[in-house]
Amino acid sequence: MTTATHLLAAQKTPLRATLATYGEFARIGFVNILAFRLRYYTGILTYLINVTVYYFIWRAVFSQSAAPIAGFALPQILTYVSVGWILRSFYWNTIDQEMAHEVIEGKIAMDLIKPVSVQAMWLSRAMGESAFRLILLTAPVAVVIWLLFPVLAPASAVHFLLFFLGAVGSFFLMGAINFMIGVCAIPLKSILALIRAKFWLIELLSGLLIPLQFFPRPLQLLSSALPFEHIAYTPLRIYLGLLTPAQSLRVIALQYAWVVALLGLGHLWWRRATRKITIHGG
Repeated sequence: MTTATHLLAAQKTPLRATLATYGEFARIGFVNILAFRLRYYTGILTYLINVTVYYFIWRAVFSQSAAPIAGFALPQILTYVSVGWILRSFYWNTIDQEMAHEVIEGKIAMDLIKPVSVQAMWLSRAMGESAFRLILLTAPVAVVIWLLFPVLAPASAVHFLLFFLGAVGSFFLMGAINFMIGVCAIPLKSILALIRAKFWLIELLSGLLIPLQFFPRPLQLLSSALPFEHIAYTPLRIYLGLLTPAQSLRVIALQYAWVVALLGLGHLWWRRATRKITIHGG
């Protein structure tokens, strides 16, 4: 029995060591953000301003008629906007910007010699950042918005659970996309324009600025073939109950399929990009 116990412990050690390693990267991501706490305090005001602006825009849009537009009633669209910005405060990360900065300064060389998965390392750091955001940005923003605006509760407890699952998928989807963009800094050196293009593309096609149901049909079909709508549009429709639990499970499965596909492509892209690399800085 004693020998079996030792063997079991030995089998668990590599897994525990791996979890401890990436847990440390998550801790580093959390601690690093502490140096920018003021940015997150002002972020509460920024997100509140964004919600306020969209609140009055949609109130003006619905002022002439109380009838639903594109399947959304006024309370639903106001909730969509409010919860959408709360969700964004959680899933947003800056992996691409940080990787670009490390490439410019030559610090990316340290990532190449670490005996870990670089992709998993960056995602772990982003998890630490999102944990910080959840405490000091997402939670305060949610409280303030719920107090100031007429936000509807989730359609049901099941829908809220599925929304939470979709929110986690949004984080990993955003992380996978940003890692691929960040790797582009290796061959391109400067990816500022690429980051800006990605920012506006995601803001539009994620459904954050406006629900995709308001788009022309051809653009809706194009969007459905891309992963971006699963960042915001998918979780928000689940929250509002616009999808049944069965439909929600199907779109969440598609969301996580995109996560797996993009993580796989990111891994391959990293291996290809690092075959030939020039390090600047020191």
